[in-house]
Parts: sequence; structure tokens; C-alpha cells
Amino acid sequence: MVSAAIALLGAFIYGAADFFGGLAARRLRSIVVTATAALSGLVVLFILIPLLGARWNIEDVAWGALSGVFGVTAIALLYACLAIGPMSILSPVTAVTSAIAPMIWGLTIGGESLTVTGYLGLGVALIAVVLVGFIPGQGAVRPSARGLVMAIGSGLAIGAFLITLDQASDDSGLVPMIANRATNATITMVIVVAMIIAATRRGASATSALRARGIELGATPTGHADLEHARTSPTGTARSTPAGWGLAFVCGVLDVTANVLLLAALRLGDLSIVAALTALYPAGTILLAAVVLRERVAAVQWLGLALALGAGVLLALA
Repeated sequence: MVSAAIALLGAFIYGAADFFGGLAARRLRSIVVTATAALSGLVVLFILIPLLGARWNIEDVAWGALSGVFGVTAIALLYACLAIGPMSILSPVTAVTSAIAPMIWGLTIGGESLTVTGYLGLGVALIAVVLVGFIPGQGAVRPSARGLVMAIGSGLAIGAFLITLDQASDDSGLVPMIANRATNATITMVIVVAMIIAATRRGASATSALRARGIELGATPTGHADLEHARTSPTGTARSTPAGWGLAFVCGVLDVTANVLLLAALRLGDLSIVAALTALYPAGTILLAAVVLRERVAAVQWLGLALALGAGVLLALA
């Protein structure tokens, strides 16, 4: 199935976007990275209209805008999850939930049906999601009920993002994603402007509101996050550098590329299959970290990557 291959490729590009977002968040606040990524992605979408088309109608704009709201909700809950921890548990919980919710929707309300091979592929994909989303090097700490609720809520929000995009008409072109990015950019920019105003009223410089501080989390406009490379830095020590803005721009371009692939996969195949493969997005982050940062990939993550490819093959044959 072509849609399975496209969805798996999109998942790896999502992971790459998370990686660059995480690097940008070492220099800029996470919400600033998200806003910048949303704006850069919006510019790319308008550039692509002559190539991929856009048929405007109120229904598709509404579905796209609603998906943007779900994306911002997912980001907010991810921040809250990270603040509570442990990431080693909450990260896989978020990823698995983001896959299961659309799968259930597609197989029940959406009326989708799969072969035995397809169901086997979904099972393998869910196992792979847990393994690639595992954060190595952290001790086993029991998560709080509040942390679990937020992790599940974040996963449900990401799943709702997929479901709402799937409701848009197949001939709408880039309209749903343009509405998504416009909504996301508007919400996040309002937050950034509010932070700048608050900083100036305290007598601080406007740029101080943009610099990374505390927990650093690079999140994409669709609610994914580089949880594995989240770090904590002393307040005020990180600087807002041109490199940070460039990395955030790259994050946005990659994220919107993954979203265009996601739209194509949804229009060519089943929501349940696309959701399961999209949830494998941490794989892209892991591989880039190994190549660029020369980080060691844990054995359990290598197993997860192998299972991800196996799941992709099974779902392509479904």
C-alpha cells in the first residue's frame, strides 16, 4: 500500500523536525520555536499552492482550523508532562495514545476493515512505538496520576489532529493544512506577544522573553516533541542567537513537509494505518541524533526501529 510507505516516510520527517526543534529550543523558548515553525511552514504552504492546489470552502477550513487547536493543546499538555515526569514512561504513553485513538476511530466510526496481516502490522507498530519512544538512561519512577492523565490527553490531542484532518475533502488540496498552520501561528504568536509585553512591563528587555530558560522542549506545531533531548538550563544563561531562529525555521519546513505527506497518506489509505505509522515519529529523532550528535542508540531502540520497518512492510501488504 502506497499510503503506508508515505506515512512511514512522513513519520521519519516528523522526527527530523522534532530534532531541529529541540536544537532551536536550546536558544529560544519552546513556544517561540513552535510559533516560528508554524509561520515558516505557512509560508512554504502558500509557495506550494500552484503545485499542489487549494480548493477553498468553509468546511475544509473549519476542519483544518480545529486540527490547529488540537495541535496547540497537545503542545501545552506535553510541556506539563515533561515538568512532572518521568519522560521514560510518559513519552511512550503519549505516542501510543496518539496511535490508538485514530485507529479505534477508523476501525469503528470510520468503517475501515483490515486483513489479518493488517491487524498484525498494527500490533507490531504499537510495540515499535513503545520501544522507539523509550528514553534510555532514566531510572524506573512511578508516574503520578496527573502526569499520566496529561500524557494521555496529549496523545488524544495528537490523535484528534489526525482525525480532523482526515475529515477534510480529498479535493481540498492544501486548504486544511493552511488553516491548521494559520490557527496554530495565531495562537502561539498571541502567547509570544503577551510574554514580550509582560517582560517589558517588568522592566526587562523584549528579547529576554524569547530566550530559552528552564525546561527546554522543542515542539512542532502538530504537537510532537523531542522529549528525549529535553534539557534544563539555568534561567537566563541561554542566548537567543540567529542559529536558533534558523533551526526553528528548518523545523517548520520539515514539519509542514511531513504534514503534506500525511495528507497524501490519509487520502490514499486508511486512517488506522496512517495513525499507527505516524506515531513512529521518534525514530527520525533517534537516527538524526546518532548521525549528527553521535549519540548512542540503545539496543531497545534499535529493536524498535527494526519493528517499525517490519510494521511498515506488513501494513503495506494489508
